[in-house]
Amino acid sequence: MICRIWRGWASTANAPLYEELLRSQVIPGIEARSIEGFRHIDMMRRNAGNEIEFATIMWFENLAAVKAFVGDDHEVAHVPAAARDLLSRFDERALHYDVFDRREQLGLGSDATEAAPGED
Repeated sequence: MICRIWRGWASTANAPLYEELLRSQVIPGIEARSIEGFRHIDMMRRNAGNEIEFATIMWFENLAAVKAFVGDDHEVAHVPAAARDLLSRFDERALHYDVFDRREQLGLGSDATEAAPGED
């Protein structure tokens, strides 16, 4: 498994526009490509003072799947023109990590239907 991490920053005014672009065009465009070995994507944001920092984490089966996404120069950032117009800056290169252990936690959460011990 390969984890691809990328960050971009937008002004507080452009952040909602960038988030909407991600949800409505960028991510659906990636999903529509049906890249073999692309498993999922996580999108995050945080307040970073005068701007909003966005991060994406993409999960791929292997490096071949990453290259199917962006080409042989697999570290190059995938930033469509419309996104570039809304970002104040961004990482030109993405980072890639070999995932050697991933542990899903299946504890009781807010969606649990069972009562916790001691509750009826």
